[in-house]
Amino acid sequence: MDIDFDLLRDDLINYFGTAIYYNPLAQTYLIMVSNCSENKLTEIAINNNFDLSKYERGKEYEKIK
Repeated sequence: MDIDFDLLRDDLINYFGTAIYYNPLAQTYLIMVSNCSENKLTEIAINNNFDLSKYERGKEYEKIK
């Protein structure tokens, strides 16, 4: 699976950024997501119920058909 990690990272930053006022651990995750490897990023996304198929490169073309 060829994942758009930049888009996934941006979405995770937005996800944890919106929770920063309600969850004190969100800031920790926000910092981690900003700097982690692609493998760790994938792990964090899966643990937070992100659908990785939405970040697969080339899917935009398939969805238009």
